Amino acid sequence: HAKMATIPLGFNIDSPRWDQSTFVGRLKHFLNITDPRTVLVPEEELDWAKALVEGCRAGVVPPGSSREQLLYAKKLYDSAFHPDSGEKMNFVGRMSFQVPGGMAITGCMLQFYRTVPAVVFWQWVNQSFNAFVNYTNRNAASPISLRQIGVAYVTATGAALATAVGLNLYTKRAPPLLARWVPFAAVAAANCVNIPMMRQQEIINGITVTDENNNELGRSRRAAVKGIAQVVLSRITMAAPGMIILPIIMERLEKFTFMQRIRVLHGPLQVLLCGGFLLFMVPAACALFPQRCSLVLADLEPELRDSIVAKHGDKVPYVYFNKGL
Repeated sequence: HAKMATIPLGFNIDSPRWDQSTFVGRLKHFLNITDPRTVLVPEEELDWAKALVEGCRAGVVPPGSSREQLLYAKKLYDSAFHPDSGEKMNFVGRMSFQVPGGMAITGCMLQFYRTVPAVVFWQWVNQSFNAFVNYTNRNAASPISLRQIGVAYVTATGAALATAVGLNLYTKRAPPLLARWVPFAAVAAANCVNIPMMRQQEIINGITVTDENNNELGRSRRAAVKGIAQVVLSRITMAAPGMIILPIIMERLEKFTFMQRIRVLHGPLQVLLCGGFLLFMVPAACALFPQRCSLVLADLEPELRDSIVAKHGDKVPYVYFNKGL
């Protein structure tokens, strides 16, 4: 057995480096853990990071471990392992893969919007990607069956396709810019269906709520609804700037003669520009609301509220829960 050393005095690996009660603090946190470069980190290094984080929690680390090493291990751990279960997430579903995955798919949706078959294909690809992400980032304390995953996937894909194809046909006679905005309308509509459906068990059975010190207090459906609504809003916000502003930029650019000569490069250009938007918007959208979400005791279901008051009196004004991503 290798010799172990104690952790640096006053260092808590689970304590956030930045104030999570402010948007700027959360933005710095998510810029750190959604860093797309972490997708390229080898499996062995991720396992090393997990072992180091778990050792640090237990109070022992390998000799010579610096504060910087511990913080880097925590960054890798947060980027690749689920906050509830501690299991390694599939890399496609990680938030750190949102920039490379999202830029390729969004760029193609914005480029190939003119024909119905292209719209259908790219909306299907996008919803398949979203289903992976939503399943990977669910609240892991609420299991979901394969049948429920299938129903969520089919309904969200159906909502996206119905919106996209319907609006695509409707905008045939409308100004060209409106047609370019159809993919965003489809993505927004699908997010409103995909996320609640993929996480329906949380709405049906409730999610675990705790007090300030992480002591479990019960399960709440209202907490689940609040968390999921915030995630839906975050995901739409994540897509909005790129999918609304980029079509305006491309509409202007395509009027220039040099752009008409290089049509073959329009797709790659949109993919790159989407990447630029997502590089900032993924962490910004994740940072909109605190990850550890809170709910006023008065807003809980009456039976859960009464049970908490009976046990703790007025010592628990708020309950807390992980809203997922």
